[in-house]
Amino acid sequence: MNLTVTVLQIVAPVFLLASIGFVWVKVGLEYRIQFVTQLAMTLSLPCLIFVSLMQTQIDPSALTALSLASIMAYGFVTLVFLALVKMLGLERRTYTAPLIFGNTGNLGLPLALFAFGDVGLSYAIIVFVIMAMWSYTYGIWLVAGAGSLGKVLREPLVWGTLLGALFLWQGWETPEFLTNTLSLVGQMAIPMMLITLGVAVARLSAKGMVRAIGLSLVKLCLCVGIAWGVGAFFNLEPIAFGVLVLQVATPVAVTSYLLAEKYGADAPSVAGLVVASTLMSVAALPLILAAVL
Repeated sequence: MNLTVTVLQIVAPVFLLASIGFVWVKVGLEYRIQFVTQLAMTLSLPCLIFVSLMQTQIDPSALTALSLASIMAYGFVTLVFLALVKMLGLERRTYTAPLIFGNTGNLGLPLALFAFGDVGLSYAIIVFVIMAMWSYTYGIWLVAGAGSLGKVLREPLVWGTLLGALFLWQGWETPEFLTNTLSLVGQMAIPMMLITLGVAVARLSAKGMVRAIGLSLVKLCLCVGIAWGVGAFFNLEPIAFGVLVLQVATPVAVTSYLLAEKYGADAPSVAGLVVASTLMSVAALPLILAAVL
């Protein structure tokens, strides 16, 4: 009973905030998703990443182990879904990237924070950044047919991570007034991302839901299995293990739909994956949390 209450307390804020965005749009209120997303990704989230890494008390060797585990997990996920898409005869440009890359930012970061506190958030940021770098390079190549190393180097979240890692390594701290300012800016990120997630889902029109539900279930099972196996292989400590499993198991990212729309893939089919996997996560993520807590 106590475990059930604990899991509900962790999951409820995530989906309640997303529900605010969903209802906001459904009642006809204006929400400029492009502006809010840009504000979160270029200002608030990099500040959150920088301050979280600078102030973390995690052993650097533990961060290294999680980084290596994340790289291996996404490597296996990539290979498995490349093979699955080819085996099922699905269009690679449409289906491969959404199946590989989860919603580790909008959903994974807040969930890790609520489940494991500031330490969990620091771990989750590592997994998120590794996924983002892979998504901005190989993921964009899958959809558009061209690499995007320059896009990675222009991303503020990458520089926030590199600076945060440097400050962590050297034991440096910014002046208190600057730290407080950056913390306040960073605190906007999580509620903004969750509300925006709800807005984005409310605006999607799903197509081919039977296929989307089937693929979403396969994605969930394979991602949990791969992350669980990799975490056990690296013998990660409990919080790092739980964060890795949660992050890799997150549903299809809304950005996958935006990329499909931008580069001419089958955007309605990707929208179906976003909707199906996000709704599935409402039931699945509490079960995963109960298993890793």
